[in-house]
Amino acid sequence: MILKLQRHALKETYTIGRLFIDGAKFCDTLEDKVRPDGVKVYGETAIPAGTYKVILTHSARFNRVLPILVDVPMFSGIRIHPGNVAADTHGCILVGVNDSKGRISRSRETFNRLFTELQKADEITIEITNP
Repeated sequence: MILKLQRHALKETYTIGRLFIDGAKFCDTLEDKVRPDGVKVYGETAIPAGTYKVILTHSARFNRVLPILVDVPMFSGIRIHPGNVAADTHGCILVGVNDSKGRISRSRETFNRLFTELQKADEITIEITNP
């Protein structure tokens, strides 16, 4: 399975993108601010654009199995999970519907649909691009 996250709204405190599964649009995303390469503010920076392997592992923080991105430079513990505002991301990727400025809604519902699809895959990669 190939996930593609196309970032399209790089704002001062958050980033909005679109997530595609095998070429078909699936949902919107919310991340922290995209910063220049090599610049990281802990808990307030989106991960670098690139291609990463995704695996499903148990998250101690959320006490459930969640997707985690593997070998992200300068970052660890980057997951895809529910949330509504940039303060919920802490570097992670939130999924939902971008229906108001700087937020996403219907995140749990969207995440549950995504997780169902991810569980069907033998291998998962995510390609993240900036505009």
